[in-house]
Order: sequence, then C-alpha cells, then structure tokens
Amino acid sequence: MNIFRLAGDMTHLFSVLVLLLKIHTIKSCAGVSLKTQELYALVFAARYLDIFTNYISLYNTVMKLIFLGSSFSIVWYMRYHKIVRRSYDKDQDTFRHYFLILPCLLLALLINEKFTFKEVMWTFSLYLEAVAILPQLVLLQRTRNIDNLTGQYVFLLGAYRALYILNWVYRYFTEPHFVHWITWVSGLVQTLLYADFFYYYFQSWKNNQKLHLPA
Repeated sequence: MNIFRLAGDMTHLFSVLVLLLKIHTIKSCAGVSLKTQELYALVFAARYLDIFTNYISLYNTVMKLIFLGSSFSIVWYMRYHKIVRRSYDKDQDTFRHYFLILPCLLLALLINEKFTFKEVMWTFSLYLEAVAILPQLVLLQRTRNIDNLTGQYVFLLGAYRALYILNWVYRYFTEPHFVHWITWVSGLVQTLLYADFFYYYFQSWKNNQKLHLPA
C-alpha cells in the first residue's frame, strides 16, 4: 500500500458514496446510466470471485464487500425502487452495453496471464471496466442538464483510475519485477476515455459554469 493506491481507493469509494447520496437522498437517478451501473456490477462480480477463498487483509475484504454491495444496490434502486426508477431516462440511455461484454470476454480468453477460470474472470473484469464508462459518457453528451453530483461522480471515477496509474508507476520504480501489462494497458485506455470529460469539467469549474459536454 502506498499513498497513490490509498488515494485511488478513497477516490473510488467517494465516487460511489456521491452516487448513493444522490439516489438515496434526492430519490433521483437523472443523468445516471443504468447500462454503466450494470457493467460495473458485472465487473466487481467477476473480479471478486475469490472474496471468501483468498484472504489478503481486512481492508481488502471490506473494500471488496463495499464495491459489490454498492454496485448491486445502485442497479436495484434504478430498476426497482418505486420513486427512483421514475427519474431514469431510458430513452436517452440507449447505448448497447451488451455488445461490450462478449468482446471483453473473448479478449480475456485470448490474452491473460494464466489460463484458469478465476484469472480469466479477473482479466475480463479489467477489460470490461476499461470501457464500462462509455454508456455514461454517451448519456452525458445527450443530456443538456448535468447536475453537480453526477458530474462529481464521473470526475471521481476518472480520478480514481488516474491515481492508480501513478500507483503503478511508483511500484514499477520501487518494487523489483513489478510488470503487469494487461492491467496497465486497460487502465490507460480507461483513463484516456475520460480525457474529454476532464477537459470540459475543468473548464466549467474554472469559469463557474454548469457542466456541458459537446453533442
């Protein structure tokens, strides 16, 4: 554990808390992509298959439980909560996210560090997480009124991955033989997808204006 890894974990946690705060307190999921949330639920389900068989630390186990529980809770709220689901804009959230799953799975079967079930599922989760934000970014481009909490949620998600890249750089120079190309490339692709959003987020913050993304 180093400062970049801890900062990345906390930023990821804060992003989830911001989204849950919006959904639970305001009883609204306006501007939030259910497609992206379903992909994240699948990401964590595939990644944490070892949660009860491979104990690393209490911190590690608690974080796994938090991300699993929160991701499925968000999906439940958006699909089944009698008030929250009314604010979900199904007509705008039309990205065909299922088309992302099969290519990521096939890629994991072809390119992995070890051909075992858990390792392939772990690799699949990395590939899928790299592109899971796409439905959310597309929805934001179509939405002309991006509220502050939704904007902060997406920003924190992007910041979490950027901090993880700094963590990998730090570990590369401080730990011998620390090389994980699959993780690095997936994380870099994921961060690059946020580049356009980051630009407009900082522009809106600098000019004290409401966040808008170009259509």
